[in-house]
Amino acid sequence: MTAEIINDCEQRVKKIYETFDASHDWQHIERVRRNAWMILQEEEGDALVVELAVLLHDVSDPKYKKEGEDPETVILEQLSLSRLQKKLIQDTIRSVSFKGGNGEPAVTVESRIVQDADRLDAIGAIGIARAFSYGGAKGRQLYDWNEVPRTSMTEQQYRSKPVSSVTHFYEKLLLLKDQMTTEAGKRIAEERHQFMLSFLQQLKKETDGNA
Repeated sequence: MTAEIINDCEQRVKKIYETFDASHDWQHIERVRRNAWMILQEEEGDALVVELAVLLHDVSDPKYKKEGEDPETVILEQLSLSRLQKKLIQDTIRSVSFKGGNGEPAVTVESRIVQDADRLDAIGAIGIARAFSYGGAKGRQLYDWNEVPRTSMTEQQYRSKPVSSVTHFYEKLLLLKDQMTTEAGKRIAEERHQFMLSFLQQLKKETDGNA
């Protein structure tokens, strides 16, 4: 039954992710899924809740969903799950989003796993690729070295101001390493964080005309 539920959910969400840009497409879900399974080897969480939360965590993302629609809730209601399971999955999903630093804290082991799994995909080489992919899809500048990164903002301010892709590193991506909550997440994040710092240093040299 578990495999059937996961497969049912997969088929429903894949159609949605295939309409998103490359920063939040089906490949993103596959990577987050692998991250979550890796973390699950060290954390004793409910694997079904973790997997379904991963599959559903972006279908109702405010950046993509149409006004008045909530695919996450619609799909959950169509799956053969108990009321408690649905609540656990939605509680887990709510803690995933960064929201300009205003996201809900991950209080359960499942939410910590999914949050770390998703944030690992936002940093390192793949995080760099995704940042510029999303920025390109939104017509944003690659960089603006005169733009001052915000250190405090509301969720609305975070979502509404179209900063350059490089500024997004300073407003979010470079902050994620220290927000990891699982031991596996912390280990992996360290290397990916250093890679982003090296990339930004090289980019600055090249755009300054020094390399």
